[in-house]
Amino acid sequence: MLHGVDVSSYNTSYSTEGLDFVFVKATEGRSYINPHQNAQAAKARKAGCVVGFYHFLWPGNIAAQARYFVEKCASVQGDILACDWERTGEGTYASNAQKDQFLVEVKKLRPTHRVMLYCNRDFWLNHDTTSYAADGLWIADYVSAGHPRIEAKWRIHQYTDRPLDKDVADFSSKAALKKWAHPA
Repeated sequence: MLHGVDVSSYNTSYSTEGLDFVFVKATEGRSYINPHQNAQAAKARKAGCVVGFYHFLWPGNIAAQARYFVEKCASVQGDILACDWERTGEGTYASNAQKDQFLVEVKKLRPTHRVMLYCNRDFWLNHDTTSYAADGLWIADYVSAGHPRIEAKWRIHQYTDRPLDKDVADFSSKAALKKWAHPA
């Protein structure tokens, strides 16, 4: 198992010691851009980590959100792109069809990038009806690292949010993750 974290603008200082990958929140909806994403990604790159970026999906205007994400995130070739599908602060969430549309749109806009779905166990088991996760599933379930309580194939497991969001990835080595992140 590889080790990583995911950070947002609240995590301006984080340690890369012992990490293989870092996901950075880039955008949300069609109006928010993480002002620290460039520095957060640069820190991860300098430490030799595989880098990913995620977009917090809001309901509505899905194609516009996909464009906003790929235009505003600080990704480079080989970075992983992800859709964060969960409840908003207002208690709403994008529909299953909207989640699927977003993943398809991002893949169309960035065909040389891996695109993933991030969601929690409840969304995967009780809201998802298609099991579509684009190139891979990143599941949040706060249990023992690497043992999410789902039957679906997953690539990344977020297993805690203390002291920050910590993840493991189901790859044999960092080299294998880097190779997967660079689809031919």
